[in-house]
Amino acid sequence: MKGQEIREKFLAFFEQKGHTIIPPASLIPIDDPSLLWINSGVATLKKYFDGREVPPNPRLVNVQKSIRTNDIENVGKTARHHTLFEMLGNFSIGDYFKREAILWAWEFLTERRWIGFDPDRLSVTIHPEDDEAYEIWRREIGLPDARIIRLEGNFWDIGEGPSGPNSEIFYDRGPAYGDDPNDPELYPGGENERYLEIWNLVFSQFNHNPDGTYTPLPSKNIDTGMGLERMASILQDGETNFDTDLFLPIIRLTESLSGVQYRSARETDIAFRVVADHIRALAFAVGDGALPSNEGRGYVLRRLLRRAVRYGRKLGFDRPFLYRLVPAVGEIMGAFYPEIPSREAHIADVVRREEERFYERLDEGMRLIEETIAKAKREGRAMITGEEAFVLYDTYGFPLDLTEDMATEHGLAVDREGFEQAMAKQRERARSARGAVDSMQVQGGELRDFVAESRFVGYERLIVPDARVIGLFVDGRRVESLAAGEEGLVFLDVTPFYAESGGQIADRGVLVAASEGDAPEGVRGSARDTFRAEVLDVTKAPHGQHAHRVRVVRGTLRVGDVVRAEVDAADRADVIKNHTATHLLHQALRDVLGPHVSQAGSLVAPDRLRFDFSHYGPLAPSEVERIERIVNEKIWQAIPVEWFYKPLDEAKAMGAMALFGEKYGEIVRVVRVGDYSLELCGGCHVTNTLEIGLFKITGESGIGAGVRRIEAVTGRYAYAYVTELLKILAAAAESLKAQPVEVPAKLEGLKEMLRDKERENERLKDKLARYEALELWDQARKIGEMTVLTARVDVPDMDALRKLLDELKASTTGQSGAVIVLGAESGGRALFAASVSSDLVQKGIHAGQLLKKVAAIAGGSGGGRPEMAQAGGRHAEKLDEALQAVFTFLG
Repeated sequence: MKGQEIREKFLAFFEQKGHTIIPPASLIPIDDPSLLWINSGVATLKKYFDGREVPPNPRLVNVQKSIRTNDIENVGKTARHHTLFEMLGNFSIGDYFKREAILWAWEFLTERRWIGFDPDRLSVTIHPEDDEAYEIWRREIGLPDARIIRLEGNFWDIGEGPSGPNSEIFYDRGPAYGDDPNDPELYPGGENERYLEIWNLVFSQFNHNPDGTYTPLPSKNIDTGMGLERMASILQDGETNFDTDLFLPIIRLTESLSGVQYRSARETDIAFRVVADHIRALAFAVGDGALPSNEGRGYVLRRLLRRAVRYGRKLGFDRPFLYRLVPAVGEIMGAFYPEIPSREAHIADVVRREEERFYERLDEGMRLIEETIAKAKREGRAMITGEEAFVLYDTYGFPLDLTEDMATEHGLAVDREGFEQAMAKQRERARSARGAVDSMQVQGGELRDFVAESRFVGYERLIVPDARVIGLFVDGRRVESLAAGEEGLVFLDVTPFYAESGGQIADRGVLVAASEGDAPEGVRGSARDTFRAEVLDVTKAPHGQHAHRVRVVRGTLRVGDVVRAEVDAADRADVIKNHTATHLLHQALRDVLGPHVSQAGSLVAPDRLRFDFSHYGPLAPSEVERIERIVNEKIWQAIPVEWFYKPLDEAKAMGAMALFGEKYGEIVRVVRVGDYSLELCGGCHVTNTLEIGLFKITGESGIGAGVRRIEAVTGRYAYAYVTELLKILAAAAESLKAQPVEVPAKLEGLKEMLRDKERENERLKDKLARYEALELWDQARKIGEMTVLTARVDVPDMDALRKLLDELKASTTGQSGAVIVLGAESGGRALFAASVSSDLVQKGIHAGQLLKKVAAIAGGSGGGRPEMAQAGGRHAEKLDEALQAVFTFLG
């Protein structure tokens, strides 16, 4: 059974059981800084499990691509470790529980029309105290006691949050994979290759509290996970997960490119598997918008690629090859993940660029690693120092993990602590993109149970004169009223206030008493005439209603009151200019930089906009200028802006851009700007681009791994920004006594004048150095036929010291029979430079050997040619002593 068929059957089975299919999410987490990557099927559903949102259906099923790199050193060396893998899962949020989860798992695995496993080959593990699960497996499924193993480790717990016992299902691959009765690990759940875990059923029934105690959850949940790669290996009778249709096409193409045969030697087999695994992870991650870099998830990609390249060398590759495997990944996965073949050119281009960059340094770096390992062995060390590892990382781009891999192969360790210390001294770098955010906490209470309907009408109007208060909450609890000075959440039956989403900030405004003319018949004056509350923020509640956070300024607000809800019209007018401008900017970026550009985040505020997007590197000034010009041209073309609703598939067929990984309903709102931009968007917009007025980019920067940021202003804020720049220009012109248009030329003239002065200063310095050099000869002493000059001089660095030495050598006195040793202090270190005239070199005086002895006194080392040498020392306080020793060494 092929991998795609396994996916299709799993989804179809649970769809028949009333589950809603959740499409696979992007590997890059959205609104979850606790994760670097999506690492499981349940990771994309946290908002449902923790109560932030109510799911469209309490029964869900998905097939989710995931990345984990905690065991990267084992990938390729074992049968089942992977970086990228697919998790098949069915989930219940407060609906069914253990009985259904177990019965349906058994049905799917054993029924012939689904998987059709022989029931006698299946065993399970349970928690020792989970008698409920035992009874279901024993009484209803009919498993014998011998195939129900109680294990203490069968308890799923991530710390604070939902937790509970779990039951794992194992498949017996037969005695060919283990038949030693004396093997203590030969049982389901033990460390062996015979009994493969194929499905984990987690029964989430407790909350792990901050104090370490466990209390029952108000609603019990089911979270299951089945590894697609393992299932494929069993159903395709593959010895390992790599011997399946999920990997073999990549391996076959690698065979063709390398001329090496898979399954011919263990070392090359490992290389084939590493390459196949890592190119899958790279293709999916880059396809989802990640790019290689030196931090966060970008560092993970760089590490994966460089590890794959190193193993590729074992197959004979000495030039970029990984990018040529990308089409094979699309061939395998494209039926379920169409983004891979559709973005194939972009993925291959990113991989090729990164390979080329690495190959430029690889040969030299590999040679240095091998030399470092050989040196450690010669010196009898069992460890590569942290400083050595850091030089490989900082100079040659070798990740620490790669150095550790090679060291391990030679029986050596790496001083990781020393590496971290060297890193801290050299540069300050973000170690991780993870935020200090709790990964999953149980929320809910009365707010989660609040299901009253609320309707948003803010696209059409900014004032609702007769909005009825349908709910009031303080700290998640329902209240009947809010008095002056109090803050709380207000729910209205109809609201014009936009709730923050899609990057657009929430509306602000006021709730005031409805006038008698506004209030519906029978409820006049239901909010006291003196009532007023400020709307500070608006968010979406678990059931999607708009929750208004308000501060009551005067009067009292009660459930059932009718109020006038009024959005701050000036703020909204500025916001909609910026939001439509982001759509124009998005398309302009794609026009200028290429179709790989995808949105990675945004902020739409009244006074500015911010747009984050995926791209390889900094934008050239000419690119920024062109992008800004395109956006303004579209503004001045007075293009109509319209929005309408369409089924999701139809909208995508029209070419509407979507935020990749974002969840959309069956019906979506589409915003169209003429024939230039078409996006799925729930935000607020102008009706014509001319309303934006002016667009000015105020900044372009990098904010992380392959993500760039453009900041800009529009409308009156763009006018204010330009006006301020003109004021600065006018001030500069006044200082230069020039017209504004003459400022650039004036500045160029000043720069050229400055360069002339600097050149003149250099000439004067050279002249002064020659005079000083001649004066230094007055300090020279005779030792036999030699003229020996030692001097401590005041120069900033080694370059200046060498220059002074050259001046002394060039002087008449220094042509023959001369030894010169100069010393200087710089940055707390001692610097030395020495010269020996050619006639003395012929008599055996060696500048390098002499300076080596001198530098040793100052705690350093050095050397060089017989006629010229330089050195350094750690102890600047011994500089004079070292210079004085020259006479001793030559005497």
